Amino acid sequence: MHSGSHFSFKEVISWTRRDIYQLLIISTIPTIFYECFGWKWIAIPWLPVALLGTAVAFVVGFKNNASYDRMWEARRIFGAILNVSRSWGITARDYVTNKHAAKHLSDAELKQLHLELYNRHFAWLTALRYQLREPRKWEAIYKVHNLEYKDKYFKVEEHNLKMEDAIKKYLSPEEYELVISKTNKAAQIISLQSAHLKRLLDDGLIEDFRHMELEKLLLELYNQQGAAERIKNFPFPRQYATLNLWFIKIFIVLIPLGMLQEFEKFGAHLVWLSIPFSTLSGWVFTTMEKIGESSENPFEGSANDVPITAMSRTIEMDMLEMLDVEHAIQPLQVQNNILT
Repeated sequence: MHSGSHFSFKEVISWTRRDIYQLLIISTIPTIFYECFGWKWIAIPWLPVALLGTAVAFVVGFKNNASYDRMWEARRIFGAILNVSRSWGITARDYVTNKHAAKHLSDAELKQLHLELYNRHFAWLTALRYQLREPRKWEAIYKVHNLEYKDKYFKVEEHNLKMEDAIKKYLSPEEYELVISKTNKAAQIISLQSAHLKRLLDDGLIEDFRHMELEKLLLELYNQQGAAERIKNFPFPRQYATLNLWFIKIFIVLIPLGMLQEFEKFGAHLVWLSIPFSTLSGWVFTTMEKIGESSENPFEGSANDVPITAMSRTIEMDMLEMLDVEHAIQPLQVQNNILT
């Protein structure tokens, strides 16, 4: 997530410079043939180009709206995870007590039990964000312009540290070995959490009503995990993405052909002005396409994505402070205005 007021002009030009080079070539070639070789027949009327541009603008707008909806839904999902996590923190701390226990635990033992429930939740958060960062064929983070921007301006923790190393500190050796052997590690951790609650119920450390309330929170975490996985595993429909891309390609090829005669009306040599204006017009459309593309997969780890790593760290800090546990965790630092 970009946390500054806006991307700098330098960043935007750097991110789109390959498109600018291509657009300059596309605009220059027909102008040279038209002006230097007398190929007057390559010019086309501006009206059909303008009509096509209007249609392309609608298609690009549709994609960008759909991409924004996906990104905003992803932000709502992790906002819900944040709220449920805090609820889990206070209920796990206050519901698991000696009140109905067959064997009373000391205060230190009870606090350690609470911490075990907390740590397992942190393991779930970690596994979930790693699963959401896994690459998909349709994602744009590994395209040259996005990869170059990421390598230059920010790092993504999940791309540089293995999941197995990240979750190991939160789980017992037995649970760790079980979890890493599963395909959906986050789902397995919630299952372990539920099994632990059942044991606590059997030991009288929680009563039936409180057990039911804690299980409801686990079910809500499952719901939010499923919602996040839906966005992650179901891309923006490829038929729309493909047509959007090709409509733009056709349009930017036709722009200079339509501008040749328009600029020639103002003077014989002013036809060369079609090059910068065609490039600028095409750049607006290609950049809008890139913006939609970079927003449609909000968990991949790009500069515009939901900052799930930072939010997970916030959850961990909040919950440990609820339990009055000393820690050295610090909020994730912004890197060149990018929060991941």
